[in-house]
Formats: sequence, C-alpha cells, structure tokens
Amino acid sequence: MNAERKPGLLLVEDEAHLAHGLRFNFEAEGYSVSIAPDGESALDRLLAKNQDFDALIVDVMLPGVDGFHVVTQLRAAEKFVPVIILTARGRGEDVLQGFASGADDYLAKPFEFAILLARVRGLLRRKAWSAPENSPQPVERSEAVDSFEFNGKTIDFGALEVRSGKKQFHLTHMEAGLLRHLERNSGRVLSRASILEDVWGLRHDTDTRAIDNFIVRLRRYIEDVPTRPKHLITVRGVGYKFVADV
Repeated sequence: MNAERKPGLLLVEDEAHLAHGLRFNFEAEGYSVSIAPDGESALDRLLAKNQDFDALIVDVMLPGVDGFHVVTQLRAAEKFVPVIILTARGRGEDVLQGFASGADDYLAKPFEFAILLARVRGLLRRKAWSAPENSPQPVERSEAVDSFEFNGKTIDFGALEVRSGKKQFHLTHMEAGLLRHLERNSGRVLSRASILEDVWGLRHDTDTRAIDNFIVRLRRYIEDVPTRPKHLITVRGVGYKFVADV
C-alpha cells in the first residue's frame, strides 16, 4: 500500500507551547508540520533555501521581522503559497494590513483548532483547484464559470490571475474575492463599508479608507492607465463602481 504524500505546513510562531501544540494536532490530522520561531528564519527557509510548503500559518506578532513583513517579502519574491495570518488583536485595520501584504485568510487569537483546521483545508482546496491542470479555459461571462472577459482582459478566478495582452498578474484570494464582488455587481455603486462587510466579513466600524489601497492595486491589473481609470471608478463620497464596457 503506497502512502499518500502529507500536506506540508510551515508554522511561523514564537510562542513555543502554542507552536508545538498546533504541530501535534495537525500531525494527528495527517499533515507534516515544520516550525519557524521568527520571521527571519521563516524567510531563510522560504527564500534563501527555497523550501516548499503547501500552506503557511504566520503569527503577526513576531520578534524582529513581523508577520506582515514575512508575507510582503514572499509576495515580492513571487512566492504565492497560501498564507493564513494569526493576530491577537483582531482589529479590522490589522486584518486589512494582512490582506494588503498578500495574506489569503486570517484568524484572531484565541481560536479553536477546528476552525484553523477548516481554514487550512479550505485554502488547500482552492490551491488544488487553481493548479494549471485544473484551471478552466477563458470563456465569456457566465454565472456558472470561473472567468470573465472584458475589453481584452481576462479575470481568471480559477487560476487566480488577471491576463491583459502579454501581461499576467497574480491575485491573492482576497483580491480575487473583491474583483468577483465588483464584477457581479457591475454598474452598481458599492460603498466602502458594504465591500468590507460583504467581501471580507469585517465590521462596519472598520476604517473604510483602508479599502482604497486594494482599489489602487486592482487598477494596476485591469486599467490601461491606472491613474485615469475607466473600469474601476471612484464615486466621490460613496465608494466604487465597476464598469466592464466603456
């Protein structure tokens, strides 16, 4: 009987008792788990030594280099391994900073292991779906498919990328979720507060200006001239509107 390969996780956590407890529980569920006690050692393994993992679990509050910086450096190096950030604060602004750095999901401490396990499984399912052999071919807009074409561009939600001519831009799951929400509400004005709540489940009292950083980044992907947007329009004093046909 051939043993199946165990999914590999890297846990970046400086609290030894928590790290070893999580490793014990994940290994009991059939995962292979490595621990990095700080951001520097995590980046050394991921970038300098080029070690591969199926997903990362990164605490935000680390000695030295924090979790946000770890994720930012990975994305800058075009390492798109799925990342869940753990935050003891759980403030909306911290969550958005994690998403802006390129994280795919977050969980506030304290948490139940079953919830973290479910989040990891969800990320690994999406990673498997976005693998090249499973990516759907670009097609015209349809509610039943995972890609959308407009003005010579393709948003491929399955492959997590935007294609514009010869250019390709990788999307995080959070960016893809925002683009999907905008596309499905094409032509409608969406407030910043509604976007935060409907896309990421954040409270309405979160600083809504943080959403602007995401819009700036998405414009770099889908606009011919990002400083003069034609598709992702600002509605002053309210929010944003996506327009496919211009």
